[in-house]
Amino acid sequence: MKVTVLEKTEDTLKLRVEDVRPGLMNALRRVIIAETPSMAIEEVVILENQSPLFDEIIAHRLGLVPLKTNYETYVLPSECTCEGAGCHLCQAGFTMEVEAPEDGYLATTADLKPQDPDIVPVSDKIPIAKMARGQRIVVEAYARLGIGQDHAKWQPVSTMAYKMIPSVKVNAKKCDGCKECVEACFRQVFKMQDDKAIVVDELNCTMCNLCVETCDVKAITVTYDENSFIVTIESTGANSPEEIVEKGLDVFRKKYENLIELLPGRALTPRPKPAAKKAAAPKPITTKKKTTPKKTTKKTIPKKTAAKSKSTTAKAKSSTKAKTTKSK
Repeated sequence: MKVTVLEKTEDTLKLRVEDVRPGLMNALRRVIIAETPSMAIEEVVILENQSPLFDEIIAHRLGLVPLKTNYETYVLPSECTCEGAGCHLCQAGFTMEVEAPEDGYLATTADLKPQDPDIVPVSDKIPIAKMARGQRIVVEAYARLGIGQDHAKWQPVSTMAYKMIPSVKVNAKKCDGCKECVEACFRQVFKMQDDKAIVVDELNCTMCNLCVETCDVKAITVTYDENSFIVTIESTGANSPEEIVEKGLDVFRKKYENLIELLPGRALTPRPKPAAKKAAAPKPITTKKKTTPKKTTKKTIPKKTAAKSKSTTAKAKSSTKAKTTKSK
């Protein structure tokens, strides 16, 4: 396999990958989308909510906020020594306490106070709720590693796509300089030179064949190499595209090793649970409410919503009864 970097920005990576079969390329694409972990808020404790939004809507919006992810510090709950109960090795906490002034207030991700400074929203301008004068929101939120196969909020990429590398040829002897191919191509693959059409950006071709259809003298041919691809990776901001690709390859390698172990004649060897490098850290302190609600109700988001929620009060640390919503 030969890999060449064509374009690289903070959140986007474009690669040219050669000498690889389409099946393997598609397997890697699916692993990066569905099985490469990233951080997302999984559980929200609603201590006070006087905004116009229901508790479930606030929990849903918080769950879809993309978070920075540290693969060196956190592990998946299924691989943690706490067996998914929630500890500093697999869980990061947030608190948010906002009260609208007289002219109202728009609560955003800038109001989320992280327990771990490495696990923060990718942007502090994502809106959460618009509040009128005097309205308050007090919540606790807990983020965990997860995979996109369980919920889209855990997908580390917004785009992971590939296409076969096109090959565009112009027969100069047949070309009559009509310019129709240049005008028909919306990707600016061609340009005129010495009254002949020439190819200037072959990789930008989408193989739509509009140029072939508009050329009356049949001077243009468009083919592709089925073992070479242009791969585009666009991160949500959780990690750099390079880190996401490396982690995806690591996940792919482990799946391959597990398959080999399951073949006849191979002894299964238990894999030790990974040890996190981070020292123990306390969970965020629950903010006490100024007013005690008369009633405590449990609410569950309907199954039809994009993020399912379950009610729980196990995370509330104050003596005040709190409403808890868990997103799945």
